[in-house]
Amino acid sequence: MLIEPASSSSWSPTTSVPLAAGVSREYLLHHRVCPISLSSDGALVVAAAPDALVPEALDDLALAYRRPIVTEVMPRHEVERLIARLTTGAEAGLTLARDEADDDALVADVRDVANSAPVAAYVNLLVGEAVRAGASDIHLESARIGLVVRYRLDGVLGEAPEAPQGLEAAVLSRLKLMADLDIAERRRPQDGRIRVRLADRELDVRVSTAPTLHGESVVLRVLDRGGRPVGLDTLGMPASILAQMAKLARKPHGMVLVTGPTGSGKTTTLYAALRLRDSRAEKFITIEDPIEYQLPGITQVPVHTQAGVTFATALRSILRQDPDVLMVGEMRDGETAALAVQAAMTGHLVFSTLHTNDALGAIPRLIDLGVPPYLVAATVDAVMAQRLVRRVCMKCATPVDAATHAQAHAVPVELLSQQLVYGAGCETCRGTGYSGRLGVFELVVLSGAMQEAIARGGSREELQHLAAKGEWRPLIHDGWNKVAAGATTVEEVLRVLAA
Repeated sequence: MLIEPASSSSWSPTTSVPLAAGVSREYLLHHRVCPISLSSDGALVVAAAPDALVPEALDDLALAYRRPIVTEVMPRHEVERLIARLTTGAEAGLTLARDEADDDALVADVRDVANSAPVAAYVNLLVGEAVRAGASDIHLESARIGLVVRYRLDGVLGEAPEAPQGLEAAVLSRLKLMADLDIAERRRPQDGRIRVRLADRELDVRVSTAPTLHGESVVLRVLDRGGRPVGLDTLGMPASILAQMAKLARKPHGMVLVTGPTGSGKTTTLYAALRLRDSRAEKFITIEDPIEYQLPGITQVPVHTQAGVTFATALRSILRQDPDVLMVGEMRDGETAALAVQAAMTGHLVFSTLHTNDALGAIPRLIDLGVPPYLVAATVDAVMAQRLVRRVCMKCATPVDAATHAQAHAVPVELLSQQLVYGAGCETCRGTGYSGRLGVFELVVLSGAMQEAIARGGSREELQHLAAKGEWRPLIHDGWNKVAAGATTVEEVLRVLAA
């Protein structure tokens, strides 16, 4: 087998080569080599980056193609481009772009285009405007018409600055480069992270990509590392629930759960509860994915699945760190749930979250995760369910009679005689009529009768009947109370809470 650098005088490519069986794109990227053609004497010409893992790679390629090998050293980015062309059929796309584009820069090396001034300026504008507007996410979706860009403001998607025409693909490539993702990989989902400084603020931007029919969808989750958790009394809890949560947050041991869908403010509530305790006198440890706020005086452990740090493995480890209070970002599996219950049984106060539709749904969910009913009854002190609704913009709040409202048929009878409010839309709220969000809550504090019913496998109907004997009221009850108070609108309650 011949293994030596090729020169222009020693060979001339005559035939392009397909990807051989058993040779994967991942293999080529790892070794930083790529078959590109056959020379006039039948040898396989292989492009290799200067830092390529040449000896073992060339041996493998010689066996796969059953030909002698000659190499041509090329810049690493050029090798990556050739790999993309070989494994994804990108050559035709480049040719089409070259035919249709007026600017040669659009078909230059993708890294150069992605780092060009117009693309960099747009990405900076996009993230900067998102932060200033208070957006939680930035969505960039490849569609037939081009790149559709939207912000998620107060839980609802809305308009964002459009990408420069003709540079849509370069924008996505720049975001992937900034997140240290593989820009040549467009067929697999990828996840990464970007750290951004904006004036005196430091942001973490989580990047997620997914292949779609017309290209890629990229979603950026904006996390403010310099942000501070809010107080429990600022979340919009009714007075009775606030008093009960404050009492629960100061318990010496047990388990308090917060439930709701993704993005419903569960972690914010848990942070607010932690702030009611004295971190100088107690050991606090949290396990989070990701860490949303940096809390002074608290040990915070980030989940890192690729490194083997899951909720379960981290929880098992930190139980040996002598904590007083634990916050487990989410109980996703039976092992995590079992360890959290064990911690609550052995003198720790455990805060955690579950994905259930309401507070009572947490009980069967824990049992489904493998926790015996008697342990659920013995450890769980309370479950709170919550949602977030948009708050009426006070700059453009306008009164409306409930009886004449378009959704009057859905409004409780006791509200029909009242005057409600809605946001007419103004510059402050970007024409939406809303500014900010507040929580809608329900809280079930387990009574002795409820614990007994759980231990013997009582039905949901029985648990609901027992909860109603106390102070529990369903989520929708708090929603309508906030409509009556002029804090939100009928439309928001129906959008978020209607079954």
